[in-house]
Amino acid sequence: MAHSTTPQAARLLVDCLAEQGCDRIFTVPGESFLPVLDGLVDQAQIDVVTCRQEGGAAFMACADGAMTQRPGVAFVTRGPGATNASIGVHVAQQDSQPMILFVGDVARDMRDREGFQEIDFPAFFGPIAKWAARIDRADRIPEYIARAYATAISGRPGPVVLALPEDMLYDETSAVPRARVERPAQAPCPDAMQAMMALISDAAAPLAIIGGAGWNAKAREHFQLFAERLGLPVATAFRRQDAISPSSPVYAGNLGYGPNPKLVERTKAADLLLVVGARLGEATTDGYTVPPLTDKDRTLIHVHPDPAEIGSVYPADLAICASMDEFAESAALWAGEDPLPFDAGAQAHTEWTEWSTATPSDSYPLDLAACVQFMRDTLPADTIICNGAGNFAGWWHRYWRYNGYPSQLAPTCGAMGYGVPAAVAAAMRFPERMVVAVAGDGDFLMNGQELASAAQAGCDLLAIVVDNSGYGTIRMHQEREFPERVSATRLANPDFAALATSFGAWSATARTTEEFRDALVAAEGRSGLRLIHAVIDIEQLAASGASISGLRAKAG
Repeated sequence: MAHSTTPQAARLLVDCLAEQGCDRIFTVPGESFLPVLDGLVDQAQIDVVTCRQEGGAAFMACADGAMTQRPGVAFVTRGPGATNASIGVHVAQQDSQPMILFVGDVARDMRDREGFQEIDFPAFFGPIAKWAARIDRADRIPEYIARAYATAISGRPGPVVLALPEDMLYDETSAVPRARVERPAQAPCPDAMQAMMALISDAAAPLAIIGGAGWNAKAREHFQLFAERLGLPVATAFRRQDAISPSSPVYAGNLGYGPNPKLVERTKAADLLLVVGARLGEATTDGYTVPPLTDKDRTLIHVHPDPAEIGSVYPADLAICASMDEFAESAALWAGEDPLPFDAGAQAHTEWTEWSTATPSDSYPLDLAACVQFMRDTLPADTIICNGAGNFAGWWHRYWRYNGYPSQLAPTCGAMGYGVPAAVAAAMRFPERMVVAVAGDGDFLMNGQELASAAQAGCDLLAIVVDNSGYGTIRMHQEREFPERVSATRLANPDFAALATSFGAWSATARTTEEFRDALVAAEGRSGLRLIHAVIDIEQLAASGASISGLRAKAG
């Protein structure tokens, strides 16, 4: 039966989202939530972004949450739609980013019959979300939406999944939206701050590792002030490089894959680690070895907004549960009262500056290090760099300087296909800033179809596809473990420049460093959708200098 007006339950759901400040939804439409789509027609506050695959929609929502610190919102349909979107939920969970995924569900009287595309969504998403539930009664929609927002943004931020039975959306209800939920602001305990400063003052080789759950612009500003007052060297956790300004005289570089060897040694030698926001996950710590899980000669101060994270993997000598910005502001004040200057900060920064400055090389026709260096010299300092997973990202991690905030959108869980969707979200959230999606050839083809979403939304962004005709990271491991026995890692690729043109983009192909420079200058002088197809040799495996021939020699 046709409906002339939006059913009350669906209207209430849309109004609840608006009340929470939702201004954008990413979706692949489905018949399971038609009433919600209808309700969005009359809600001018909420922009609806039509996507081409649910994984892309979920990645966009995850990236949007990372930029705004409010949940990014995605709507997908049941079964295949939800399972496609699960990759974005996984990223939001491991990256500690607020997100809400709404899934259209089977009607209530169809449940438990293995109906068309039926999945038990609370059971399916439970292990990879902060909370997964189903709204069975229209009267409780305001309660569930408010709780979803509170759960997603509180403590360690993360994803929430709410299933919406199709028939429930047609129900009548007189319920009204709840007030906007804000993240609790928890200040650090003064006694703990005093203890922290005493431990730092007693340390001979302290080091801070920052970036992660709840980090924001205020935390960045105040923690940088704190560290500079002390001369405390500061490293960023894996793919959290915008947590401090790269120009800060105490910035020591980033941990994770392919870090500066001198920073690794500094981390190993530190007698005190001040970890703020970071979980000290596997990537940041190189498999829980840098630093080691336990070390009687090292003091660990762990500051995190979620008490469940502190002590869960690394034992903390001093645990401080606080909001990142509240802690950083308090720390800056404490540092100002009794400065304890270290000279290690300036030394660490010099080491990072040398490490992150490319030196000219003619080893390959297209030298990615020189290309990233040229990007630094050409593009605005606050350019937002978005990437998925692959060895290609190592060149940007090493040579790009993430000057703005936010300016790094990259999944810490290593999900491929994130870069293009994240760039779409960034271009819409910050239309005045330069946005660059960097992708490997394998990485790009996992969600490259979202260029259509970018074109439809009128996004202004540049995509750079680094093409080595292979799954480079896996090939690297393959050559290390099984030299000269290539299996399943070669790729037969399309003409990426021609593909971009089919989406209405300006494009160019670069096979040499000079061609890349010319293409970048031409791209920067244009607006809209642009793509540079950068063709490199498979030998160029990583920014750290690894090559296939070198790996074979070591393996042999």
